[in-house]
Amino acid sequence: MTGLVPSGILPSLLQWGGRYHWIVAIVYRIKEVQRLPSVFITLAAWSLSEVVRYPQYALNALEICPQWLTWLRYTAFILLYPLGALPGEVLLLYKALPYIKEKNLYGCIFEKLPFTYYSVVVVILSLYPFLWFGLYLYMFKQRRYKLDKQFIGRRKSRGKKSD
Repeated sequence: MTGLVPSGILPSLLQWGGRYHWIVAIVYRIKEVQRLPSVFITLAAWSLSEVVRYPQYALNALEICPQWLTWLRYTAFILLYPLGALPGEVLLLYKALPYIKEKNLYGCIFEKLPFTYYSVVVVILSLYPFLWFGLYLYMFKQRRYKLDKQFIGRRKSRGKKSD
């Protein structure tokens, strides 16, 4: 979108939109879910991934990124992504459903629509495994591309040294 990060617009928007919805529309608005372990699990997984991702972006932009950091950036997600998504985001959305229904959350926004916010969250939960798996596979594709590129570049530079 802006060229600041090397990923495509759709994965970036899905990630940003999902995180924003989860934090603002669910966690912020429903006090009863704020102390659930799912909140900690999700925020820990997100934070750990960002602690690796943004230094890697910055150092890569300066062309001084160590190879181990690139490897970590494209490997840590293998554990962190499912951890943040399944016992974190999905479980919290599921546990929030009774409160969303009971409080008629966002009822004034949905009052003239043929569906409720509760139904929207049910649909999100139904689609989540498919959307999540697609993004997870995309991350593996990115990992392969970035690490193959790094490995090939390293092999080429070693070949030049031995000549």
